Amino acid sequence: MRPLAILGGTFDPVHLGHLRATWEAADVLDAEVRLIPASVPPHRPAPVASARQRAAILRAALAGQDRLKLDTRELDRDGPSYTVDTLVSLREEIGARRPLVLLIGADAFASLPTWHRWRELFDLAHVGVLTRPGHVPPLPEELSEAIASREVKYAHILREQPAGHVFRITITPLEIAATRIRQLLRLGGEPRWLLPDALLADPELLAPYRAQQEPPS
Repeated sequence: MRPLAILGGTFDPVHLGHLRATWEAADVLDAEVRLIPASVPPHRPAPVASARQRAAILRAALAGQDRLKLDTRELDRDGPSYTVDTLVSLREEIGARRPLVLLIGADAFASLPTWHRWRELFDLAHVGVLTRPGHVPPLPEELSEAIASREVKYAHILREQPAGHVFRITITPLEIAATRIRQLLRLGGEPRWLLPDALLADPELLAPYRAQQEPPS
C-alpha cells in the first residue's frame, strides 16, 4: 500500500530547502506527501505570517505539481500544534493499515524526547529522518534505546506495516534558513534562488515579512 508521508513546520516562509527535501523523500518512499503548517508551534516563537498568509504562501509554492500537497488541519485546530494529535487525526482519516511516515530533520529528531507524548509517535507512524550526508547528530540515550530495534535500511520495509520503523533518508543539503530570508525581506532585499519563483512574483504573499519590525536586540 502506498505510504502517506507528512512534513510539519511553521513554513514561515516555505523555501526551496523545505521543498527539495520533501520532494526527494517522496521519490525515495514513492509516497504521497503533505506539508502541514503549524498554527501554534510549541517549541518556537510564533510565526511572523498568520495562518491564513502561510497557507496562501504554501498553496502558491506547490502550484504546478501534484506530488506535494497542502494539508491545513493544524491551522484549523485550536491550541498547540502537537504532532501526536496530527497523527491521530490522520489515522482517523486514512485508517489503521496504510503506512504513515512522519518526516523530520535530523537535528529535530535528536530532540524528539522533548516532544509531547513522543513515544506514542511510533505507534502511529514510521519516522523518516531527513539526513544531510555526513551529518548525524548524537542522540540522547533514551531515544537511542527507543529506536534500537526500529531502524531499517530499506524504504520498501515501511510498506509492510503501518507504523513503528525509523528510516534515514539522505537528502541534498541546501543550507537555506527561513530566518535569513525574513531578514532579507525586512531589509528590502530579494531572496531570489532561495524561494520558489511564484512567491517572488506576487508581492502580496511576502508582504508580512517586508512589514515586520526590527527584532529586539
